[in-house]
Amino acid sequence: MRNASAEGRPVLVLAGGSNVVIGDAGFPGEVLLLRTRGIEVVSTRADDVVVRVAAGEVWDDFVEYAVTNGWSGVEFLSGIPGSAGATPIQNVGAYGSEVADTIVAVHAYDRERDAVRAMTPAECAFAYRASVFKHSDRYLVLHVDFRLAVSTESAPIRYAELARSLGAEAGDRVSLRQARDTVRKLREQKGMVLAPDDHDTWSVGSFFTNPVVSGERWAALGLDHAPHWPGEDGSVKIPAAWLIEHAGFPKGFAGAGVSISTKHTLALTNRGEGTTTALLDLARTIRGGVLEKFGIELHPEPVLINCEL
Repeated sequence: MRNASAEGRPVLVLAGGSNVVIGDAGFPGEVLLLRTRGIEVVSTRADDVVVRVAAGEVWDDFVEYAVTNGWSGVEFLSGIPGSAGATPIQNVGAYGSEVADTIVAVHAYDRERDAVRAMTPAECAFAYRASVFKHSDRYLVLHVDFRLAVSTESAPIRYAELARSLGAEAGDRVSLRQARDTVRKLREQKGMVLAPDDHDTWSVGSFFTNPVVSGERWAALGLDHAPHWPGEDGSVKIPAAWLIEHAGFPKGFAGAGVSISTKHTLALTNRGEGTTTALLDLARTIRGGVLEKFGIELHPEPVLINCEL
């Protein structure tokens, strides 16, 4: 990375690639495959531990490691593909949890300063599916430090669908194993766990983020009948899946070699012969339909490389 920076050569850092869409022409430069491994306890207290995870460590393997060791905090993020180092870039989240809840430091190589920095959560500027690392090639994530509770019980359940599946109420706790197994089952039912023979899983997960609008904008939309979640600042988050379906794009809606998953409205899938061009054409059709119907513009969640929506 240092040599490439000094010589002005373009470099794409690729770990699991599960949240990346690359143009059909490929990437005009070098690709650095991140394959570092390692999980290390760097500090312990009576009720928590800080665990340092190498950026190339498979994320779901780390979640399994935490659950097995009786460490609570990442169990609701089970089944998410990709590497540990990618999670702070996107501030990965699911089922009422996100990695910003547990990250205490991100160790990254700063290409501008030619130095490794231990960045605090504030410096990481975590937001909904965003951080200082996203859409920037300044930093190379090397390790991530997570503070996890020493407990055989999960964090409090925040997500209604997960609570129903567990036969629990919001705020309840269940065993770490029960939480992990239930989340993985839910993800499998939605085609969100890769299966080589299931084209519904050939995707980058949720293609669009859930739009967040101001309270005034929400009131003007007149969508009180739609599912939504209030934010602390008076904003409202609207499920992109609901908007897509009610704009006329049901599960299975197809393009040329690509389609919306038959299991999950937010997943745009390769049916075997799909191209990035066809995928983005489908995404544009969906985005345009939602904009026309509701006046809300959807934004892509994956990182787009040598292509644009």
